[in-house]
Amino acid sequence: MEELELAAIKRDGKSTKKELSGLRGSFNIPAVIYGEGKPPFSVSLDERNLLATRKKGGLNAVIHLKIEGNGTETVILKDLQRHPVSERPIHADFQRISLTRKIEAKVPLHIIGEASGVKNSGGILQHELRFLSIRALPTHIPSAIELDVSSLEINQHLSVKDLKVPSDVEVLDSPEHRVVHVSAFKEEAAAAVPVAAEVAAVGATASEPESSSSKGKKDEEGKLVKDTKTPAAGGDAKAAAAKAPEKGK
Repeated sequence: MEELELAAIKRDGKSTKKELSGLRGSFNIPAVIYGEGKPPFSVSLDERNLLATRKKGGLNAVIHLKIEGNGTETVILKDLQRHPVSERPIHADFQRISLTRKIEAKVPLHIIGEASGVKNSGGILQHELRFLSIRALPTHIPSAIELDVSSLEINQHLSVKDLKVPSDVEVLDSPEHRVVHVSAFKEEAAAAVPVAAEVAAVGATASEPESSSSKGKKDEEGKLVKDTKTPAAGGDAKAAAAKAPEKGK
């Protein structure tokens, strides 16, 4: 793991919302440093330099944070909060580390190659694990672990035990945990959906439709209420007249 340097300025106490907004407006972000049994304290650093450092060193880069007038702290970037809309970083958490003591970290898994079951049989490569939990010395943490999936056919998979991990890195995930697998083409399962929908539609058509007389009326809460209105004149009267025998016959 590459060791990088980053400049920061110590901040005293808590800042107001206005001060934090001004800080971010000038492309600087607030951050906190903690860990190793020492009290935490606040700093600020250039947003662009932080993003460039992370891009160069990866997720678990060892950073020597040079704090103006306050020496150097050896840290890793533990958390980077971003704005929900602009996705610009708005706050960073740095954890102090010792280069002689192992720490736990998550390493990204990079898939290489194209599975044979995808290329030749129309399958789908499903990802079940994208980060591997490990324990190692900070300088021995790999930036990423590669996994070649070229040989995978339909219904085959690769697990954590199939990963090539450096001997000085301890894997914390279960060896049997699946990383990727190749499943059959999704349209096979999707084809059953129109059939089921068609059967349901046929069943609905075969059912006797609800007549207008059985629907009734509902109040504001959706409960059925009785129709208390008098039948329209001429309606039932005409029906009764039609049933009554004509006089004189």
